[in-house]
Order: sequence, then C-alpha cells, then structure tokens
Amino acid sequence: MSPDLWMLLAFAGLLIAGVPVAFSLGLAGAVGILAGLPPAMLATLGTNTYNSIAKYPLIAIPLFILTGLIFERSGVALRLVRFAQALIGPRHGGLALVAVLVCMIMGGMSGSGPADAAAVAMVMLPSMTKAGYPKPFSATLIAASASTAILIPPSVALILYSIVVPGVDLRALFAAGLFPGILAGLALLVPALLVSKRYGWEGGTPVEGAERLKVAETFKQALPALFAPVLILGGLRSGLFTPTEAAVVAVAYGVVIGLFVTREIGVRDLWKLFGEAAVISGVVMLIIALAGIFAWAGTMLGTFRDMAQWIIALTDNGVLLLILIMLAVLLAGMLLDAISIYLILMPILIPVMQHFEWNPVWFGILLAMNIAIGQFTPPVAVNLMVTTEVAKIRLEQTVGWALLFVAAMACALALVAVFPEIALWLPRTLGYNVG
Repeated sequence: MSPDLWMLLAFAGLLIAGVPVAFSLGLAGAVGILAGLPPAMLATLGTNTYNSIAKYPLIAIPLFILTGLIFERSGVALRLVRFAQALIGPRHGGLALVAVLVCMIMGGMSGSGPADAAAVAMVMLPSMTKAGYPKPFSATLIAASASTAILIPPSVALILYSIVVPGVDLRALFAAGLFPGILAGLALLVPALLVSKRYGWEGGTPVEGAERLKVAETFKQALPALFAPVLILGGLRSGLFTPTEAAVVAVAYGVVIGLFVTREIGVRDLWKLFGEAAVISGVVMLIIALAGIFAWAGTMLGTFRDMAQWIIALTDNGVLLLILIMLAVLLAGMLLDAISIYLILMPILIPVMQHFEWNPVWFGILLAMNIAIGQFTPPVAVNLMVTTEVAKIRLEQTVGWALLFVAAMACALALVAVFPEIALWLPRTLGYNVG
C-alpha cells in the first residue's frame, strides 16, 4: 500500500475514532512521513507546525474573535434587535425578519457563525417563543442566518482562504463576500416569511417585555453597532489600514463601546473576554499548526498532486466537476469546521481551480457559501448546536426546518455560481485585484 494511502487512511480512521481534527491531521501527517520518507524527516515536525502559524495575516483571526466576544457582551445584539423591531413593526414574520437582519449585521462584526448565533439566540429566542414561533423553527432560522457571517466581512474563513491560496487579495475577498452574503440572507428570509404567514406567527413582540421604542430612539442606541462594519470596511477601502490592522481597530472600537457607551462591560470583564478569546484562538491555531504537518507530508509524498489529477481526469466538463466539488464540500461542511475544510481540501482543489481557470476569488466565495450551509446542516452543525442549546431542544427536532433553509441557501449558491459578477462586481468596482 502506498505511503499517501496510508496517510489518508490514518486520517480517516482517527476521525472515525473520535480523535479531534487537529490531532488527526498531525498524526496522519506523521504516519505519511514514516511510511514514505526517511525517519529523519520527523525532525521537521516542529518546523512545519511553526511555519504554519508564523504568518502575519493570521494575527487578524484572534483579534476578530475577540471583537465578536466584546460586542456580544456589550449589549449590542439587544440594541440591534430593538431598532429592527421598531423599524419593522408588528406583522406576520416580523421577528423572523428581525432575526435575519440582526444576524447579518452581527456577522459584520464577529466574522464567526457560532459567536453570531449565540449572541442573537440569547436575545431573540425568548421573544420569538412568546410570539408563537416554535423553538425548532426559531433556533434553525437563527443558526442559518448566523452562517452568513462566513461571507459578510470580516470573515475568519476568508482570512484563512487568502493565506492558503497564493496571490488572493483579502480586500477583494471581503468585498466579494458582501453581496453573496446579503443574497444568502434574503434567500433565508423568503421561506421564513412564507411559513410565518401560513401559520399566522405574529412579530413585533418587544424584547424581554420592554415597550417598543420609537425608530429614532432605537436607531440612536443601535448606531454604535451599525457603525462598526462601516468603520472596518471604510478603513479598508480608503487604505487607512490593512485587514490585519482593521482587526486591531475593531477590538479598540469594541472596547470603547462596551466600556463607555453601553457600559455593560468593565475592566474585569475585559480580562475574562481576553481569556475566552485566547482559548478559542488557541484551538483555531492548533488546527492550523498541526495541519501544516499534514500539508507538508501530502506535498512531499505527492498525495495532493495525485488526487488533483484524479479529480481533473473525472470529466472535461468544468461545470459538472464544479457541481461535484460543491457537493463534496457540502458533505465536508456537515462534518468539519470551515478552517479544517480549507486546510484539508485547498491543496487538492488549487490545481483543479487553476486547470479549469476558475476565478480564485469567485471560487473562494462559492466554497464559503457551501461551508455556510454545512454550519446548520446536521449531523455536525456548529451553529445549530449553539442555538439548540440556548433553546433547550434536541438537534433532531430541527432537521425538517434545516432542510428547508438548506434548499433556500442552495438557490443563492446556484445564482452566484451561474452569475459570478454577483461576487466579482464590487471588488472590481473598488479596484481590487480579482485574478
């Protein structure tokens, strides 16, 4: 049996055995080295793990994670909900509309689907339940809407994609993700409103029993939160700061808002948030570091080259192959997190992308949309796990609703696949390099 097959079987076996993804990648890479390379090559393990994370753009990931945590604890989600409710008013499906809009705005601050889902679910689920929405529907809608955080900048997944794929401008990726992210949110909103109208679910119930405030008053309260995405994207567009520096600015802005505007966090709370962000970032960085061993072994053994050639040989029809790849990524998204998917699949997919001359920015957005669908598709749906935990319901109760929203977002994915300019028009207009 060939060394690369040993490595792939070791990786699959470790995952099935329940070994965490990070350690599965590292151990499988070590198996590949032992099976096909001189044992002395094991000395490169330390170097490979270090080289994987010693990249300047990766600094943005822990900083945006911290930004999401700060905004979550600063009462930002509650203020956004109150403003959206005042704006929309009581109507069938009103709270469903509020949930989608708030998730999309929060996604423009955190860049993380699970963090977005947790923040919005804590605020929205009680009022949606009070208004007559079934908990499984509410939990699934929030989980699906929070998945747009992977598309709407700043996105942690897109940051990683720009590092894994050489020559891709992160600013172009951020700009390219905006319209597909909005399209995905609208796609989720259509079935949500239709179902709400059919069953007569009322919206507009005040959060936590508070009286509905006037639009002007709630807008004033929500303005600091609404300004955060403008600050980040505006700074990037003007050239005032790089994407990594934007993460620093976002953290500083979040601290000012939490300490002096909403005043819902103190200095001691900040210390706890730093600790939480460090733990979450540590998990992410551990995956990236140990994936470096897997990537190096796969490159040295020719595993990724052979698999890419096998995929290319399947068909000369680029459209058919793109569909097959999207289905494979969707399946991977149902089982793995976005970071692991990028690190495992991109060494294989980059040669395929280059062979068919697919635009790397457009292709990255398609992958992100696919992974977003996986974030709320059982059996392993990270966003859905968060919202069902908040709602105190079982994951299996949400399967029917999840399939409805999967179909809705799949339509948005198909539109972006058929009309690439949905993703590419904005970065081209802004003058970014889209390949």
